[in-house]
Parts: sequence; C-alpha cells; structure tokens
Amino acid sequence: MPISKGEEVLFQAVHSDTTVSYNLATRALKVGEYDSRAKDFYLILSPEKIAVYGDKKWRASVSAALLNAVQERDHLLCVVADDSVFSTLLAARSSKMTRVISLFPGLRDMGTQYVQAVADASGLNADNVKVIQKKYLTLHDTNQRKIFVLSLVMHDFKLYNLCFQIDLLIGEPYYYGNDGMLPWQNLRFWKDRTMLDSVLSEDVIIMPCKAKLRACAMSLPDFWNSRRCLGEIEGFDHSVVNITLGACGDLPAPQEGPILPFFVWQSGEIKELTAAFTVMEFDFSKPIGPCHGKIQVDFTDSGICHGFVLWIDWVMDARNSIVLSTGPVERYWKQGVKLLQQPVEVEVRGSGATKNCSAMLEASFDPSSGELVVKHALS
Repeated sequence: MPISKGEEVLFQAVHSDTTVSYNLATRALKVGEYDSRAKDFYLILSPEKIAVYGDKKWRASVSAALLNAVQERDHLLCVVADDSVFSTLLAARSSKMTRVISLFPGLRDMGTQYVQAVADASGLNADNVKVIQKKYLTLHDTNQRKIFVLSLVMHDFKLYNLCFQIDLLIGEPYYYGNDGMLPWQNLRFWKDRTMLDSVLSEDVIIMPCKAKLRACAMSLPDFWNSRRCLGEIEGFDHSVVNITLGACGDLPAPQEGPILPFFVWQSGEIKELTAAFTVMEFDFSKPIGPCHGKIQVDFTDSGICHGFVLWIDWVMDARNSIVLSTGPVERYWKQGVKLLQQPVEVEVRGSGATKNCSAMLEASFDPSSGELVVKHALS
C-alpha cells in the first residue's frame, strides 16, 4: 500500500467472540469530516480499547451492572460522564424510559457521530440520547472553571427539557487520549462526579461506585535493566540523559524514580513475590478528596524484588459483586510500575529467614493535581 510522508493511515480492527480481523487503509478524510449517516463511519480507538470492547467477559460485566441499576428505577436520567460509547448505547437500549446524556469530553464530534450512526442502524430512538459537546474537566481544572462548566451543563439540560436530577451516573471509566497514562488518571471520573454533585438525586446510582488501589511486589529483571541509569560508556558520560529517559535503576540517593505506565505482561520475565493487596479505596458516593493508605505485607515467594506494580480495580456495584480489574493479568490496561533503586533479595518469613521478609507500601492521593505519591520500605 503506497503512502506518502505525513499521510494518515486508518487502522480498523473488528473483534467477535472467536475471531479478530484487521484492515489497513489510507484515510482521505479527517475524522471530523465523516458523515454520520455514512455506512462506513468508523470510530478510531487504540488497539487496547478495541480489544476491551471485544472482550466478552468485560462486556457481560458492564452490561450486568448497568442492567441491575436500570431495573431498580422506572424512569431514569442517565449521564455518561466519560467517553464510553459502549455505556451510552447500552443505557439507551436498556429501557425506553431511560434518557441518556453523554458528555464525550475527548471523543466529542467523533463520539456524537458514532452514536448517531449506530442509533440509525439499530433503530434506537435518537430522542432518548443527547450529547453535550462542551470541553469538560480534567483533574487539574480550577473551581472557577468547574462552576462555569456546570452552568453550561445545566443550560443544556434546560434546552433538552430535562430535569436537573441525575438518577444514574456512569463511567467505564475511559477518557479518550488517556491510554498511555497512569491508571489513577482515570480517577478524573471522581472529579466529574464532584462537579455534578448539585444535580445528583438523593438516591443517585453511581457506576462504578468506588475504586481500589491495588499493588503487588514483583521480580522484574528485564524491565529494571531496561530502566537503569546510564553512566560512562566508552569514555563518554551519558548520565545527563537519565532524567529525560526516566531512568530509575541505580539512581543515586536520595533521588526517586517516577512511576512508569507500562504493560507489565510485555516486560519480559516477571514473578509475583506477594499476593495482590489493597492499599486504599476511593469512594465515589462522596465528593473527591485526599486519600491515604498504608499497608505492610509478607512476601509469599523468595526471589529478587525489583519494585511494585500498582493498578486500579473498579467496583461497579454497591454489592461488590462486579469488579473490573486492570491488574497485570489483564492485557488491555497499563499498570504503574515503581522500581527500586537497587534490586533486593527477599524470602518467605519463617525459621532461619535472614533476608527481607515483608514490604511496606504507603500511598497518598492529591485531588488537586491527580498525582499519587508512593513510598515503600522492605524489612
């Protein structure tokens, strides 16, 4: 397929329960120029997101949580706070009495056109689905911006003759463009929920209802070596590029390396040295606020510890029966990797143990910046 420099390429992936097919073609039109009525309109997402939407287990879990929420009410005003086209269409199909408003802060026109195209093709009532195309909040927005955007949302509610009380607030959470970021950046959903606090009904159902910061100590020799600090090579000092490259291993004290977003399953040889544990929880039934957690765990296997892997588990319902994990065993999401300055030999606690037998992990979440500060110690 001949292409020229600067030309955009369209990569299409179609997943069924048993097969995966791909199509590669040049794109003559920009995304915003697609006609929503055209039969060949495609929503361009990352390969990982396409894989998530193609995963039968994931779809079944989200569908079950949403249908359980919808069945509890006769008439619903549902707001999809993030860029989830799946939740938008699922909510619209769940009940004829459900009115859906989607914000699509990242997808914007692409999301609007896609939902319209699917609605036209599947016979959905377009009057039950509205999209508010406003620039929405990030974790770094100010209170003044928050009040301004809320007034825009309420103004659009009036335009659509909708009541101000939101009965169901949904997020996967998924924000278009966040694919390469750390897992807790999707706590932006909590920020959005807080912004809409004044228009939530007293018995609002929020999905997910909470999130858990999970972690595991791991042996990651290949990944640690790939992130070692550079020194003198063939007589040339390369240490000046360590900060630029995000080097973590062999950092001189008291410097701390960053938490790196990475697909752990792609990092070569890996081994879990502790069971997965919960560091802290984020309760979406309350407005966003600072969170702190600290836990000490024993190693369950002996080996060389290179760092900690952190991720978010999303609890979709109040009964804690449906939990969507983004941990290392899941290949669709990146985890946060906090590498040690030097690998440490560890062993299982017991008679005769002379090495480190336990690990302490402490984390603090700052809602104003969306940053997570992690401290650790081995003993």
